[in-house]
Amino acid sequence: MYDLILFDLDGTLVDTAGDICDTANDVLLELGFAAVDETLARTWIGQGSRELMIRAYAHASGMAESELRAGSGVECLMELFTRYHTQRCGQRSSVFPQVRESLQALREMDIGMAVLTNREMRFARMVLERHELQDYFDPVIAGDTLPAKKPDALPVEYCLREHGVERKHALLIGDSAVDIATGRNAGIDCWVVPYGYNGGRAVIEDAPDRMIGDLSWVVAHARACALDPSNRRNLFQENVSWR
Repeated sequence: MYDLILFDLDGTLVDTAGDICDTANDVLLELGFAAVDETLARTWIGQGSRELMIRAYAHASGMAESELRAGSGVECLMELFTRYHTQRCGQRSSVFPQVRESLQALREMDIGMAVLTNREMRFARMVLERHELQDYFDPVIAGDTLPAKKPDALPVEYCLREHGVERKHALLIGDSAVDIATGRNAGIDCWVVPYGYNGGRAVIEDAPDRMIGDLSWVVAHARACALDPSNRRNLFQENVSWR
């Protein structure tokens, strides 16, 4: 039985690609570059706004990403990103199907829930509040909350201490290789949804512990475990080939 479930935000709970792509294009257009397609922008999501803008600017300018990281120009990019994303955040994003119902069901079962995201706290909270999801999670750990972010184990370890939960009773739900690596580094299970952002690659290629169709599968698992703890191992036996 899982007593604590940690959720990635972008691509797992909320489809934020539209907001993020619009913001990146605002920045690129102001700097004199052409806008990029949302399909391409989706492949840059997952490691925080800073990395996204480095990739976007490198694509538009032809500069190497390593050169950008070593220089001082990224701070200018981030100032522009912050200005535009404050306006864009929540405009075109939407909660994925089965998220609200599943979070409510898990809360009614007294299962602890937290958010682990690599985006900045101000925008993580903005997304959660604009979609009225903020009350489900404690804590919300963002990319600037702790000295390290996903895929480092530190965010998971912080949540385990806060909830007093052992690793074997914690589960991370995500959509990308970053989430899978986080689970492995922290020694907890990681299940993934297939509809998020993973750099344009099918997330199953990164060998998660389990792939699920949507968050309702987590609810089904929790309910089955409440009736019979042995179901923790065999509930999804028919899907073992997905591993």
